[in-house]
Amino acid sequence: MDARHSLLVLGGARSGKSGYAEERCAAVSGERTYIATAEAFDLEMMARIRLHQERRGGSWSTIEAPIDLAAALERSAGPGRVVLVDCLTLWLSNMMGKSMNVAGEVGRLADMLPTLAGTVVLVSNEVGMGIVPENALARAFRDEAGLAHQMLAAVCDEVVFVAAGLPITMKG
Repeated sequence: MDARHSLLVLGGARSGKSGYAEERCAAVSGERTYIATAEAFDLEMMARIRLHQERRGGSWSTIEAPIDLAAALERSAGPGRVVLVDCLTLWLSNMMGKSMNVAGEVGRLADMLPTLAGTVVLVSNEVGMGIVPENALARAFRDEAGLAHQMLAAVCDEVVFVAAGLPITMKG
């Protein structure tokens, strides 16, 4: 990856997208920062967070940013740095839970991404490929995620879709 590079990694649950993103980051030299959007509200989420931490090892600094992702990226990105954001869909659901302007925050992130130095890797769940959700909140979430992915894919240098652990380059 170049001195300034942005990568959006999409995939379904347990598709291998986070592992792929971590491998891509490991291939780039520089100080590594992991921006976590998850909040550990239950034992299952605590176990998922622990799994991610163990897989990354101790060479990463971690910033928890469940809401203000743009500010965390602004502080973390820079020349010679690698920043991994995992994951955008949790960030979206966190904002929706607080009735925030999701489109506005995604737009803020999309505007900022091309200005950031270093390597920025964004991970997100592709949730719009299945059945139409039964309830209005789930449909709204699916729609917000799809629109966010479109906005971010347009400004990222590279977009990769991961299915069954296999990366498929969509852009770049």
